[in-house]
Amino acid sequence: MGIENFVGKWSLLSSEGFEEYMKELGVGMALRKMGSMAKPDVIISVDGDKITVRTESTFKNSEFCFKLGETFEENTVDGRKTQTLITLDDDHTLTQKQQWDGKETTITRKLVDGNMIVECVMNDAKCTRIYKKA
Repeated sequence: MGIENFVGKWSLLSSEGFEEYMKELGVGMALRKMGSMAKPDVIISVDGDKITVRTESTFKNSEFCFKLGETFEENTVDGRKTQTLITLDDDHTLTQKQQWDGKETTITRKLVDGNMIVECVMNDAKCTRIYKKA
């Protein structure tokens, strides 16, 4: 199982701890409220060794492209400029590490029973978001 299993359109099914996670990131209250209400779709596509992750919601659309194992500059939806590294681990987990201003957060994506489980961790804040294939 490789990156191709992540390809497709994914719709948010459930979200737990997202507001606490955004707060830990330093996201302001107004943006947290909008982020908590948004029910985003995530579209993952692959073109050769270039992978694109596009997030679409009524609140805001965003997109980033990367190659596995290569650090890139990511402009996050909440306005951070991060140095980001994404790897695909042996257990088929897509791991995204974002670093900025001496801080770090890790976002993992894995496929379980046909759903994509996204876990976001920063310090003690942990968020779990479950997406189903649209």
